[in-house]
Amino acid sequence: MPQVAQDANWWEGGQKIESKQEFHARRLDTQLDRLTRNRAGRRSQTKTDRKRGRYIQARLPRGKVTDLAFDATMRAAAPYQIRRDRSKMALALKREDLREKVRVRRQSNLILFVVDASWSMAVAERMEATKGAIMSLLTDAYQRRDRVGLIVFHKNNANLVLSPTNSVLLAKKALVDIAVGGKTPLSAGLLLAYEVFRKEAAAHPDVMPMMILLTDGAGNVSMTDLPPQEEAHRIADQIKEISVRSVVINMEHAAFDQGLAQRLANRLDCPCHTLEDLRAETLYQKVLESLD
Repeated sequence: MPQVAQDANWWEGGQKIESKQEFHARRLDTQLDRLTRNRAGRRSQTKTDRKRGRYIQARLPRGKVTDLAFDATMRAAAPYQIRRDRSKMALALKREDLREKVRVRRQSNLILFVVDASWSMAVAERMEATKGAIMSLLTDAYQRRDRVGLIVFHKNNANLVLSPTNSVLLAKKALVDIAVGGKTPLSAGLLLAYEVFRKEAAAHPDVMPMMILLTDGAGNVSMTDLPPQEEAHRIADQIKEISVRSVVINMEHAAFDQGLAQRLANRLDCPCHTLEDLRAETLYQKVLESLD
């Protein structure tokens, strides 16, 4: 169990959790990696419309041709040359012969942890596991060019404790101690995550976003006149609409679980894991499985 400051009051949000769990990060080597990578670099590949990346195949143009696949164009035109007028040219081309290149680029991931730091019986284990998983992912991200961030919400607001980074040094400084306690502003945490993803998408359009949400789903603070749960679900819908992959870790003990975390996961269209998955090693493994 992590150590807790003795002079803090949990109801004031003053208790601070220090991470004591350390483990060696396993090198990420997913099935996708083995198919697309044989050296260090970004872990994922994705098709891109930009004139960068490896040319893998050709396709019929989608509008104006800006990246001509000359080899495929020649092959498409070759069977018709005997019937076309080539008196003034070596190769007679028509619009229907044109092909454009399909390219792939290495793609990095943005993994944003969104953690409920309101008071509960599991808050110490929650913070310990989260910090351990973040440090493990950052060790891997340093080599794979992924970035990891952390949002913590409790009392009446949410805070971006760790801006998206692949710097292990910055993460250690940000994760030294995080105050816990108070109410559960779930909507504020989700809204801040939405804003971070939108900002990152504008600055890094090729990055694949993922949210790891640790909560029991029982928000009790609203930012508007809507009930807390309805407000949180509406924001979850917005996160889903911008194509963010998500994983929910249900922080409620099984004996008291009302299914709120699962309902939130349903709105995000993502898996929902239970409290027993919360040790740092297993949480880290869940993230890797979702990235695969």
